[in-house]
Amino acid sequence: MSDTATLAMVSLDSPDPGALADFYGAVLGWPVVHRQDEYAMISSGVDGVAPIGFGLVEKYRAPAWPDSDSSKRFHLDLYVDDVDAAEARCHTLGATTPEFQPGAEKWRVLLDPAGHPFCLCPRP
Repeated sequence: MSDTATLAMVSLDSPDPGALADFYGAVLGWPVVHRQDEYAMISSGVDGVAPIGFGLVEKYRAPAWPDSDSSKRFHLDLYVDDVDAAEARCHTLGATTPEFQPGAEKWRVLLDPAGHPFCLCPRP
């Protein structure tokens, strides 16, 4: 038995789990594999790739971006072939691009429909 952990899943708080699952499912090309009012999940179906879950949080408040007055929250970095094209597609799916862009020459920060920041990064 190993004493190292294995990532089982990433879970994001949400005011609407199904809508956020639909958004990230479309962004990543992954199907929604579970959906109920309080929880939804998407999965690539590939062994070793952790699914993403979305849990309902009553009175959810989106994190501020940038949030220099509190501790930093995590965010997702997503590889894409064309950052500009991926940004435009994410906009059609409901994402927005905040004004503050600390690495705009290398990557782009977007906000998902629930306000979570995520980054579109050029595929290495």
